[in-house]
Amino acid sequence: MKIALECIPCFVRQAFEAAALVTSDHKLREWILRETLSTLHEKSFDTTPPSIGRDIHSIVKTLTGNNDPYARVKRESNTIALNLAASLKDHIKNSSDPFETALRLAIAGNIIDYGQGDRIDEKTIQHSISQCLNQPIERDSIEELKEELSRASNILYLADNAGEIVFDRLLIDELKQYPVSLAVRGRPIINDALMEDAAAAGIDKVVEVIDNGTDIPGTIIEECSPEFRERFAHSDLIISKGQGNYETLSDSPHKIFFLLKVKCPVISRDIGCREGDIVVRKKGRIRS
Repeated sequence: MKIALECIPCFVRQAFEAAALVTSDHKLREWILRETLSTLHEKSFDTTPPSIGRDIHSIVKTLTGNNDPYARVKRESNTIALNLAASLKDHIKNSSDPFETALRLAIAGNIIDYGQGDRIDEKTIQHSISQCLNQPIERDSIEELKEELSRASNILYLADNAGEIVFDRLLIDELKQYPVSLAVRGRPIINDALMEDAAAAGIDKVVEVIDNGTDIPGTIIEECSPEFRERFAHSDLIISKGQGNYETLSDSPHKIFFLLKVKCPVISRDIGCREGDIVVRKKGRIRS
């Protein structure tokens, strides 16, 4: 999926918010924004949003000397999500369809996305949970996912964000009978999940966890580590969380199910749904 005009102000906003997390120096913030605008001026639109996002956040890291501007935010998100986890596990256990409920909650966690904004607190997450448990969902896609899970011998689950990864654990607990491994980012980028976030969620206790070797807020296969590329190529089913992974894998030839909450008009148009919708979508299946 290629960038759209709406992506440009979003990149500038991300640069400002990331800079504000690590410096109060007005001149330094101005320098970051000027470098961001200069970089955007030179970029082709024939690329994916996460590719440019990595370049924009690299400016913030380089000029501030802080390699992980969202470190505190990620810890806070994990803490909030972990505090909710016990009650959510009970909700899944007592539901009429634990798989669908866990799936809905995993998508609810996708609201913890600092690429889309810098004000995500427990109230925001609780609202997303309430919405996602009651919103319409593509039941045909859920049944199709269940069928593919039953046939798969090697399943790769692509994580998205810290905090959200605790919600992924809820779904992965419902997939214990399947051969699942989970992949996180290789280096810090926005609030995307790393190995330590998977450990905080306890996922490393139930499935193998690997990293993709990159600091791109998505999955650009050509830039991932050789080890990840091999794992990806030999997976016969991929479960992909979040917008960044969708933006970079929507044209992939692999069998992928995308799970996400639509938070952006560009994604909304590309998938063919409304902002705020929850999506379970096999690659290539677009609503009319």
